[in-house]
Amino acid sequence: AWLTHLQHTRNKTIWFVGILAERLDDFNRKVFLPQIEGSKTGLELPGIVDQVISMAEITDDEGQSWRAFINHTLNPYGYPAKDRSGRLEMIEEPHLGRLMAKIHTPVKPAVERLAHAIPLGGRPSASRADPKSSNESSGV
Repeated sequence: AWLTHLQHTRNKTIWFVGILAERLDDFNRKVFLPQIEGSKTGLELPGIVDQVISMAEITDDEGQSWRAFINHTLNPYGYPAKDRSGRLEMIEEPHLGRLMAKIHTPVKPAVERLAHAIPLGGRPSASRADPKSSNESSGV
């Protein structure tokens, strides 16, 4: 009920600060979920809020580590993240004041902030791209 109430709150900035629980999924992969009461709450909360930011310790190839905010859903670390503002980089300095200021700056045009090309080697095969073609070729 409180999630629904917060979803319809206007003109307020609300910050949730919590801890991530590290678990293994069905495929034995590490996943991070918010530690919060209620089995559905941790799953529903990221869909309601505009930003999901994970503060994490990142280690580079030389073994040096530092703290950073992870802000994009597709990140190589597997942390929960989401940037509905379109203004944040995948990794940002862990400074809330600067992060909030950046979120409130004018947004760059989509052509400057989004990649629309498929990376080399990233094209799906014909069987994955068109399910009809794979059914016809297998005689189904």
